[in-house]
Amino acid sequence: MERDEVECFLLLAQELHFGRTADRMRLSRARVSQLVQRLERRVGAPLFVRTSRRVGLTSLGRQLRADLEPHHRAMDAALARAVATARGIDSVLHVGFSSPLTGEIVFKAAEALRASHPGLAVEICEVPLSDPYGQLRSGYFDVQLQEFPVREDDLGSGPALISEGRVLALSSAHPLCARDSVSLEDLADVPLLMIEGELPDYWLERHVPSHTPSGQPIARGPAVTNMQEALILVAGGRGALLAAAHTTTYYARPGVVYLPFADAEPVGYGLVWRAGDHIGAVGTFAGAAREAAREVTRDIRGRRAAGRLLDGQDGAGDRAPARRQTLVQRSHDRPGLSASRT
Repeated sequence: MERDEVECFLLLAQELHFGRTADRMRLSRARVSQLVQRLERRVGAPLFVRTSRRVGLTSLGRQLRADLEPHHRAMDAALARAVATARGIDSVLHVGFSSPLTGEIVFKAAEALRASHPGLAVEICEVPLSDPYGQLRSGYFDVQLQEFPVREDDLGSGPALISEGRVLALSSAHPLCARDSVSLEDLADVPLLMIEGELPDYWLERHVPSHTPSGQPIARGPAVTNMQEALILVAGGRGALLAAAHTTTYYARPGVVYLPFADAEPVGYGLVWRAGDHIGAVGTFAGAAREAAREVTRDIRGRRAAGRLLDGQDGAGDRAPARRQTLVQRSHDRPGLSASRT
């Protein structure tokens, strides 16, 4: 049995969803289906029941999962111990990040710890958009830096380390692009892309609100599982996307314009961990992340002051007023990006 078959089987048994399994493995859905079919041919019987509405394990699939899981965990643990020993490392901390901005902070924190705590290795990886808490709960991540709010009984969180404004990603052909900014009420005039996955209601309402503040309904567009997929649909006029201000720089794309909101609350980012797991290496990383967030804030403000993000080339993919393209958006003189002093 090949390792990729085992990992695919166990992930699909956990997710019961081909799309989320593909995201976690960084593979296409077709490749996930091929791996499952190959394993089923090897076994000689179906391991999953597939319908147009759901995926479930057969009795044989449940038996195989129960037999494989402890061995798979032991193999991963043994490999991690061997790597750590070879590198002279006492422990490994797995850290997730939800966006390019949080990834920059996590990377800086990891680099700082490599110098100050050489016995602690930090491995970083992106948190799937369609599954913001699953890998943290499963133990794949020990801690992750992500957007607030987080209202999960089994998860703990620290204070916001950094915050920024929000923008609306629109097709450059949409009439709203004639403006310099938008309001939350304008969302009644454009469908918002949905995010595929079994997501908490409060999380969905934050990313894809169902109504404007005055109660006007907001139409729904197609569902997506990642940012690249979302921006392709935005550029094609299939819907709009609520995003954080840093998206204008990290996800510049032809056909997409980012308009700042005049009335949306800022986005805050902080560390999240499994309840009770905030001491030890996680606590050490939290201290490094606080300083890294301050450093990233200073760097971004410095780049803005130097004008590197205001030349009309570093923001939205299409030419648009420079104030619509900056990483750090301002709305009624509200700072677009700030670091916590906690």
